[in-house]
Amino acid sequence: MFALTLPWTPGPVAPRPSDRPVVMAAELRVRGLRHVPGFLRQSLAVRDQARRAPGSLGVTLRAAPLRRTFWVLSAWSDREALTAFVRSETHRRAMTALRPAMEHSAFASWEAESPDAPGWAEADRRLADAA
Repeated sequence: MFALTLPWTPGPVAPRPSDRPVVMAAELRVRGLRHVPGFLRQSLAVRDQARRAPGSLGVTLRAAPLRRTFWVLSAWSDREALTAFVRSETHRRAMTALRPAMEHSAFASWEAESPDAPGWAEADRRLADAA
């Protein structure tokens, strides 16, 4: 599978060694290849917002355009910060605009054992469990 992964981009909050961040992973697949460019544009805009949002510890994005599938992995200082981001106007607007193009979505969130940037292996496992 050809996939492009953007590097982990730290958010405005630096985790402390004692922190146990809330991690969120999403797998999103669009209905057809014609939806890929628009979804990618929206994903990059939401990623930019996520990396600047209050309570954001960081975010990364992985895309497999020919499979029409995108993954997002982010970490947050707490569940309230994640919820505030999900309910933000930019995120809601993007999700509303993309809803007709969506074929599949899966989400997982968990409390990390350490403040280190989360890894894709754990995110993939948790998303598989959520499907």
